[in-house]
Amino acid sequence: MSSPRNNVVLIGMPGSGKSTLGVLLAKAGALDFVDTDLLIQSHSGQTLQSIVDGEGYEALRRIEEQVLCNLNVTGHVIATGGSAVYSDRAMQHLKQNSIIVFLDISLTTVRQRIGDFSLRGISKRPEQTLEDLFTERHGLYTRYADVVVNGEHKSQNQVCEEILKAAMTTEIGALAF
Repeated sequence: MSSPRNNVVLIGMPGSGKSTLGVLLAKAGALDFVDTDLLIQSHSGQTLQSIVDGEGYEALRRIEEQVLCNLNVTGHVIATGGSAVYSDRAMQHLKQNSIIVFLDISLTTVRQRIGDFSLRGISKRPEQTLEDLFTERHGLYTRYADVVVNGEHKSQNQVCEEILKAAMTTEIGALAF
């Protein structure tokens, strides 16, 4: 028998609202909240952008995988970095006791929300455009998601409500909200 899925893990592009919605969901569900980007920074002692600038995007992904695989929590909303889905090992670890929610937004919305993505600590190949990154990641987000919530033209509260409804009604395990 599999363990209950009592965490909600948010995945999606930078700017999709993972951190902001994570806080709202945690409040609504009386859950704890963790932002794995902050765990990575705490673990490494540097900002995400500093890791990318100094050691490259592969280093950021390695640190991210290590942090995610060492994360053992229950009753949490977990906002992941946009590149979490590059590690099958990390995603399988998270899936063991979590509902994975993909916050799906358009490339246009990503551009509007993040502005100059060179300052965001985004894990991408140096020659990779934002459009290429978006296309590459979209397939990974879809692959790992238990639930897909479209965040286009909706308020944060509307998206939060959709996630709560999906988490309570999904066959993979209802959360106690």
